[in-house]
Amino acid sequence: MVSVKVLSKSTGRPLAGCKVSIGYSGFFRGFSPTLYSNSDGEVHFNNDPGDGTVYINGNSAYSGHISGMKIIYI
Repeated sequence: MVSVKVLSKSTGRPLAGCKVSIGYSGFFRGFSPTLYSNSDGEVHFNNDPGDGTVYINGNSAYSGHISGMKIIYI
């Protein structure tokens, strides 16, 4: 399982309703489903950890190794 927590850069508070997906590196990994952050700013994917890019609201927000809980400020 891989999780993403979306927080506001200006307030540090969780952001609900953000559209989040992960594009994994490598030919066979592809993309995660697109999910929306909950009231705690969290999204939980049933995907294995790996290298890739986290997209929030269609914009690249993080690239690198994705595992555990990835906290991203936007």
